[in-house]
Amino acid sequence: MKRLMTVCGILLAFAASPAQAQSCTFSISNISFGNIDVTLNTPYTATATFTANCTGLNNRRVRICPNIGSGTGDPVAYDPRKLANGATRLSYNLFSDSGYSTIWGSNLWPFPPTPPELVLRLPPAGSGTVSATIYAQIPAGQQTLPALTYTSSFAGGHTAISYAYTAVGNCSAIGAMNAVQVPFTVSATNVAACRVTAADLDFGTVANLTSNVDQSGSASITCTNQSTYRVLLDDGLTGTGPTDRRMTLGANDVTYGLYRDAARTLAWGDTSGVNSLAGTGTGTAQTVPIHGRVPPQTMPSPGTYSDTIVMTVEY
Repeated sequence: MKRLMTVCGILLAFAASPAQAQSCTFSISNISFGNIDVTLNTPYTATATFTANCTGLNNRRVRICPNIGSGTGDPVAYDPRKLANGATRLSYNLFSDSGYSTIWGSNLWPFPPTPPELVLRLPPAGSGTVSATIYAQIPAGQQTLPALTYTSSFAGGHTAISYAYTAVGNCSAIGAMNAVQVPFTVSATNVAACRVTAADLDFGTVANLTSNVDQSGSASITCTNQSTYRVLLDDGLTGTGPTDRRMTLGANDVTYGLYRDAARTLAWGDTSGVNSLAGTGTGTAQTVPIHGRVPPQTMPSPGTYSDTIVMTVEY
């Protein structure tokens, strides 16, 4: 009798689910320097926030490469970058440190600076957030720029935020992988401004007032480049007009006048557009002479006579 052996096979099936890919969204806040005055010859600073929100496998690390290019202010400038109003440009830059020493760059542009690399470890929930501060600075040394609003846009290809799991490598290896364009703008408004300082005008010591006594002083006026201005001088403490000002000592006085020209023919007063001094700013200090004259008059009692003049700049 034959015996039959039955062999049963068991087919084991295994279906591997695909690994969850990481997914990130990003934002960069606009950078506004607000109103600035470049004639002060001082730096101005502002900040923005870069934020990344990512999901993926829990406990995995995502490397984020926030590549920021030159912007539309000058697409081929990086050190410094530029804000623009037409053909006029204002220098500035973006940095990854509060000391404004490390330029925030891009692995995707032809210049040396690279962006900071951010690493986000995803929590068990598989979703996390990381952020970084972008430090912006307008350097000093741009006093001659006119009063305009300057902007630069980072729309389109001027940003490319790439990312991947850290296993891929550093940002150089990641390159443009998963690149996302994140728009933002940078702006600053250079406002018209004027400042003035004046030195005392000293007629010196005189023995008599039988002829004209002439002396000159000066004022230093700093106004924004291309901004027109007028300088007005009031009549002093007790004067009645530009050529009838009074230096006083108690109840006594000495009459004098102030003029815009060395010939002492153009009186300098406080009527705008009539006897004021007109000028156009350069962004740097302009020295303006002030010509004084004490005309012949009766000599008062000896002593030191003085007056106080208020100088006003209209712009």
